[in-house]
This record gives sequence, structure tokens and C-alpha cells, in this order.
Amino acid sequence: MRIEFERAGRDCAVEVEIGVNEDPAALGCPDFARGYPVCRATVSPPARGYADFLGWVQLVDSHRQGAGFHLDYFEPLGPVPHPFAVYGFSPTLFDAPHSDFESWSFLAHSFLCGCGADVLDGRKEIDAVLGFSWGFRKSPDGMEILEPSPLSPGDWDRHHEFLRKAFPAWAFLPGFSSRPTVL
Repeated sequence: MRIEFERAGRDCAVEVEIGVNEDPAALGCPDFARGYPVCRATVSPPARGYADFLGWVQLVDSHRQGAGFHLDYFEPLGPVPHPFAVYGFSPTLFDAPHSDFESWSFLAHSFLCGCGADVLDGRKEIDAVLGFSWGFRKSPDGMEILEPSPLSPGDWDRHHEFLRKAFPAWAFLPGFSSRPTVL
């Protein structure tokens, strides 16, 4: 799936690829991760500077964590003081969830976000640019991979209550700051 958007006066795009983990070792995963989905979302063109600073906020609904969505961050680094799973200049979202559970459901809402109108102004402000969902359902009968699907500004807004409670120092702007086009 390709989602086009405008940011800092430039035409940009996110390419979302959902595949099957056929080589766990190459992805840094244990062998039992074979057959699970792999998600990679890349931003183009390459960043020019501070105006292109972006981050991915990913929320996951999984029966492993209890009911409802929770923040998905890079677990080896521990809990984070911000809502970003990944951030930087033209950041790539990569996720390869896996478990040895016999049954597991996983639905991700992944949002590409900026830090407001001016990343250097010191405000802790998040503006969503676009979003997509993806995931899987694993049962003893097999694995069903959920293809990526675009999310709406309303989907982003529905996560604000959770995000405000989890990160009270941050402001979460309503809607999307661009008008993404899904191709």
C-alpha cells in the first residue's frame, strides 16, 4: 500500500509492506517467529532537515495485554517518556511480532506523526500525518495476516484519551495535519 501526503512543502509518501517472516535469523528473531507477519513502512523522499523530523506512534490491541489498545514501543529500551515507537528523519517503522502462544490476536494502529508546526519550539505536541492498520490472528488452525488498511483522522482522535493519560506532558492535535491519499 502506498499513502501519499504533503509535509513541509514537499510531496512525500509512505510505502507499507506486510510480508511473512521466512528468515527469522536475518530479522533478529527466534526460529518460532517463522510464519508471523513482518511490517515495514518507509517514508520518502529522504529528509532534508528538522522540518522532516517524524515519528511512528503505534498502538496495539492484543489479548496478550488485556482489552483495548496500548502503546507499542521498542521493548529492549524499556518504557519511554514519549509516545514514539520509532522516530527520526524519514523514520522506518519495522515490526515483526512473534510469540510461542498457540493463539494470539494482534491489531496495530500505526500513525506517522510530526512534532507540531515547529519541531524546535520546545512544545511537546504531536500532529498525526496519516495512519494505517495491520495485524494477524493466530489459532491452532493457522495464521491469518491482516493486510494494511488506511485509518481515518477519527481513528487517531479515538486514541487521544489513552495517549493523554499515558503522556500528560504531551499535546495530541486532532485529525491529520495533511490529506493523505491511498494508492
